[in-house]
Amino acid sequence: MSWRRARLPIALLAWYRRQCIVFLCVAAASAQTAIGAQPVMPEFAIENPAPGIYVHYGQQAEMTPANGGDVANLGFVVGARCVAVIDTGGTFAVGRALRQAIRRVTSVPVCYVINTHAHPDHVFGNAAFVDDHPEFIGHARLADALRSRGPNYLNALRRDLGDVAQQSEIILPTRSVKSTEALDLGGRALGLRSWPTAHTDTDLTVFDQESKTLWLGDLLFVGHVPVLDGNLRGFLAALEELDKVRADLAIPGHGRALSWPGALAAEQRYLSRLLSDVAAAIKAKRTLAETLALVPGEGGQWLLFDQFHRRNVTAAYAELEWDD
Repeated sequence: MSWRRARLPIALLAWYRRQCIVFLCVAAASAQTAIGAQPVMPEFAIENPAPGIYVHYGQQAEMTPANGGDVANLGFVVGARCVAVIDTGGTFAVGRALRQAIRRVTSVPVCYVINTHAHPDHVFGNAAFVDDHPEFIGHARLADALRSRGPNYLNALRRDLGDVAQQSEIILPTRSVKSTEALDLGGRALGLRSWPTAHTDTDLTVFDQESKTLWLGDLLFVGHVPVLDGNLRGFLAALEELDKVRADLAIPGHGRALSWPGALAAEQRYLSRLLSDVAAAIKAKRTLAETLALVPGEGGQWLLFDQFHRRNVTAAYAELEWDD
């Protein structure tokens, strides 16, 4: 009998049709789930080192899909009226996890989101707080920095983290700090200070008057090798000035919080040696390639040294080579 004239039994044909419908429905649902899926971070661990002060310690690592961009220290300060968030992490998912952590601690609204500088691991969680309608606050140069460098940061984030970067976007500040400003959280005052170019050209510190806690962003690295993306002499000058602040606790951008004073000593030593070694190499007419080989730094004492020390030497060389 020819296949063209063959006929499937009616019951078998009906079964076939049902299986096709089920297959198409499952395929459509799977596609929709894949398109709409959002990365989920584990529940954030939050520490409470002082009354009203809450810190999440990011991993000491570069951003990867495995850590979801959770590599910077983030936190919040709780007042009677509202909450101030200090940095939001490297992705929307990190920011959302931080927001969920806040809601486990308090129901008062988030009124301020403060960015300590423009680097992606500190700002791309901002989008998770948009629905809270806070003031987004940063250095007077932060908006321009995010407009000029933000698209490249975002492209790199999407390239390196893939789906983990979903919903991450650039949120510009709505309020800028040119010098110093004060925020009232309700019975709790925060002092904000913008700095000349140091770690970056957008560095901002936050000082909680009640607990004498100083949030330094990446003006302080603990364990993680310091990173130079601004001006080496400016960085050292900022640290010298910061050392005068009468604080009890220092919260760095990376690494564990430390008691104050003394928290800056290791970083000051590293940066001072970087300055003197690179300046000496330039004075000796060394090329950049020779200088990279001649400035060993303190490799055994810092995490991520291999990833960042040579960059620091290069940045320092570019800054110092035009000195008289």
